[in-house]
Amino acid sequence: MDLDLPRPVGFVLGGGGSLGAGQVGMLRALAERGVVPELVVGTSVGSVNGSLLALDPAGAFERLAAIWRHMTRARVFPGGLLAQARTLRQHKTHLFPNTGPAEVLAFGLGGTPDFADLALPFGAVAVDSVTGTAVALTSGDLVSAVLASSAIPGIYPPVRRDGRVLYDGGVLANVPIRQALAMGAKSLVVLDCTFPGHLPTVPATLAETLLFWATLSTRNQAVLEAEPASADVPVVYLPGPPVQPVTPLDFGHTAELVAASYDASAAFLAGVRIEGPGLYGHPSGTY
Repeated sequence: MDLDLPRPVGFVLGGGGSLGAGQVGMLRALAERGVVPELVVGTSVGSVNGSLLALDPAGAFERLAAIWRHMTRARVFPGGLLAQARTLRQHKTHLFPNTGPAEVLAFGLGGTPDFADLALPFGAVAVDSVTGTAVALTSGDLVSAVLASSAIPGIYPPVRRDGRVLYDGGVLANVPIRQALAMGAKSLVVLDCTFPGHLPTVPATLAETLLFWATLSTRNQAVLEAEPASADVPVVYLPGPPVQPVTPLDFGHTAELVAASYDASAAFLAGVRIEGPGLYGHPSGTY
């Protein structure tokens, strides 16, 4: 490993919808530097990418790149306005079935049914809607766990599993640092896809407003977790690409996000030297 990180090395993959394409570029940059995970934790789209990383660490970049090339809004959010209205009228709580993400997972995982079939320990972080707490799902059926971690409130249905009603982990743990430490990681590599280190300009449109406040909210949560964790372990916080006017529901910028994330991460990693616990990089851009 090119970076001298204490083992086991935990990769933390944050949520962010279509912005998760950036994690593909980050994984390429990490692989080229010889930085590989020994456990993986993901939230929302980070759990989708993370499950494939845990399945095949060596081939994850190529596998994910192929999947993201064919990722479209229609595939992830199937059905038009009439279908959305019917779904909402029938189920009351959401606009889309989770069949789209389920098909993506079925293709990517190749039928892998259980956490036990993965090459690495993996945690998919969701929120228990009864207790209001973040939970890391680490065993049992793999697809239902990732669908729970990705169940965006109001967009997808909750997943009922092990007596719990589970929603997207991004509500409470968009960058699941605490969960990775609880699984035993002694150093962390954080792949935050919501433009870490870059704040969008003051919003002038509805799309910009949604992006601005989503970025600010997730960044605050990440700061509150990364800084305390770095007192005990090295936390390598990869920079994201330069901020772009892309909402987490826009799948039209995949190639740019992959390329820009790779360039930023490769340049950053070339200058990193690990000297014990500390924060190497920062979600707010203060390096």
